[in-house]
Amino acid sequence: IIFNIKMKVLVIQQRYGIGDMVIFLPYLKAISKKIGGSITLLAKESSKAKDLFAEDNFLEEIITLEKSKDGIQGFFRLVKEVKSKKFDKVFIFNGSLRYKILSKLAGIKSVYQYPLFISKDVIFETAKKFVEKNLEINVETQPNIFLKPETTKLARDKYNMKENEKHLILGVSASGPTKRWPINNFIKLAQQLYETYPCRFYIALGKNDEDLNDKVLNSSIGKHCVSLKNLSIKEMLPIIKNSNLYVGNDTGFMHISSALGVKCLGIFVDSPAYSYSTYSRNINVIVPEGETLKSTTHDTLGKDKISFEKVLNFSKKLLV
Repeated sequence: IIFNIKMKVLVIQQRYGIGDMVIFLPYLKAISKKIGGSITLLAKESSKAKDLFAEDNFLEEIITLEKSKDGIQGFFRLVKEVKSKKFDKVFIFNGSLRYKILSKLAGIKSVYQYPLFISKDVIFETAKKFVEKNLEINVETQPNIFLKPETTKLARDKYNMKENEKHLILGVSASGPTKRWPINNFIKLAQQLYETYPCRFYIALGKNDEDLNDKVLNSSIGKHCVSLKNLSIKEMLPIIKNSNLYVGNDTGFMHISSALGVKCLGIFVDSPAYSYSTYSRNINVIVPEGETLKSTTHDTLGKDKISFEKVLNFSKKLLV
């Protein structure tokens, strides 16, 4: 493939998750580096790409896949918008016929895409092979979210994040109840860690997790906790960057932490641990008793088969 800095390149990554977007980050940056300039990203608002990459410079623009661009009418609205940008090349990180047709109707001459209708792939392995084959380069799978040093320092000062304390992100939420290690375990874990080290805990969850938030804040450890519930992803990033450890479920916050260079202990109770952890050198994993990295799936349903002692001891080990 011939690239030059004047080329306009579109990248389509339509998955809705924050974690998914973080996992794709090395491949977005690799394409930008190859052309020697910034790229345009087509993505869903729920992926929070705008917040995640706000301080980086590899993106020219983000085209948001809104609901108004669904269906047949929405499709042609999207075609019109993409066509107006006059892209030379497009990289499509999925096997959807919809995006292939979109690219052709938008007049993009060079279209690179996953095999059509691909399914049950390992998310980071497919992306890595796709980019390495088409760009003829090697790409590291470890993502790195860029934050300016002054942004990190401002958060450290604002939240009084003292160096003589351990700062832990507790990822108590998840996309559904089967994916969550019970909240009382997190409270017990925080209590026992606080007895070992002077700690502060930052509760990473969304606005819809009011019940989990209240349970932690109303517990005996609540006075040592800070809720991140009302912050945007952009506001959370420097707090996470200043932390020593993430302990929690397989959530977008775990993937963000790993991409900010924070050590992570991911508790995988009902999702594929191999696909969503082994891409990063910063993610350590605990799976249900009797399961392995490769055997956990979206139907493992193992939230009651996680050893509390194992989580506690592994957390202590990572905090040293």
